[in-house]
Amino acid sequence: MPSLNELSATEIVRGVAAQKFTAESVVRACLSRIAAREPAVHAFASLDPELALKQARDLDRGTIRGALHGVPIGIKDVLDTADLPTEMGSPIYRGHRPARDAACVALLRAAGAVILGKTLTTEFAGMEPGATANPHNLAHTPGGSSSGSAAAVADFMLPAALGTQTGGSVLRPAAYCGVVGYKPTYNAFNRAGLKFAAESLDTIGLIARSIEDIELITAVLLGGRVAAPAPVAQAPRVGLCRTSLWDTAQAETRHAVEDAAARLAKAGATLREVTLPVAFAGLRTAARDTINSYERSKCMAAEWASNRERISERLRATIEHGLAMPYADYLAALELGENCRAQLDDVFKDLDVLLAPCANGEAPAGLASTGDPGFQAIWTILYVPTMTLPTHRGPNGLPVGIQLIARPHDDPRLFACARWVWERLRA
Repeated sequence: MPSLNELSATEIVRGVAAQKFTAESVVRACLSRIAAREPAVHAFASLDPELALKQARDLDRGTIRGALHGVPIGIKDVLDTADLPTEMGSPIYRGHRPARDAACVALLRAAGAVILGKTLTTEFAGMEPGATANPHNLAHTPGGSSSGSAAAVADFMLPAALGTQTGGSVLRPAAYCGVVGYKPTYNAFNRAGLKFAAESLDTIGLIARSIEDIELITAVLLGGRVAAPAPVAQAPRVGLCRTSLWDTAQAETRHAVEDAAARLAKAGATLREVTLPVAFAGLRTAARDTINSYERSKCMAAEWASNRERISERLRATIEHGLAMPYADYLAALELGENCRAQLDDVFKDLDVLLAPCANGEAPAGLASTGDPGFQAIWTILYVPTMTLPTHRGPNGLPVGIQLIARPHDDPRLFACARWVWERLRA
């Protein structure tokens, strides 16, 4: 049997319910792993071991509380927690204690999860990195902005964590760290208690080591019944979508996507090439340079007025860009997103999912940058559910993920197709 910290959330739930081990013993195993690895990985912004153990002991003394009874979960440090600081990767909020949990955190607690700690984020979930390193190679970035969430899950510090995605902040770190990342349909998970970066784009997502865990936690956050995953009745219809960014992808990403397509077709999937409409080429700029900058400049008005000198130079430039932007440019970017979303039925015609690049390559060396969010940003602005699977390796032995995309609100189909794909590609 693997160490308790290496178990999936699903395995922990089953084991605690069957009294094979206690919630406290799982938390102690996770804390032991954190104690050994955190000085090198730096995945956590705040951690209170005694508080985590108290939560676990309280669960062990009572009846089964819910579908996540005894599961340790990490919370990205832009989501409010009542019993741990929420500092948002910024000195402006050092020691800040919210009055209540974010809605998603409250739902996890109600289902019996142990809130193990706050995972490190880039500054205000932007592009200014924190200290987190990639557990596969500490000299490489883990990606961002959900840096600590991806690193902690990949390094077996905990089985799952919450992240947020404005451009590529869930899927890119998940791909770089070799775990499963899921960005649901826009606004599927309630965002009360999230510090907005760009409210037209911000989406709460999940990072875990298995698709089954993603489905389990999703059911809890949506208030649905947790059921066994339904089998895929037939091989999926997959659209190979290289996107307009294909020429910017490194060889390992191009190989991962094309190899996955070839192997899935050989396994029985229906495969056809998909070329996105010409207008879609402008989505990356609309999402990152226009909507993100404009909305950040407004949601950070208070910090800009009172603590401008404590904001990083990189984020200051983004805010200044947004403040100087004509409102008409912002409206045009919103309209582009709306117009492209209206064309998604044609893009997905006779298809279940799209297969596309997730990131432009394996995790770059160095911690000064969290990588390029372009391959995820175009799907974020389209409001579609997306998932990355850790299917390949790059020239430095680091993970390379592929990205699966489904229609808006068709997340269950994404899960089913992802399970089919994973079963064929992990062999």
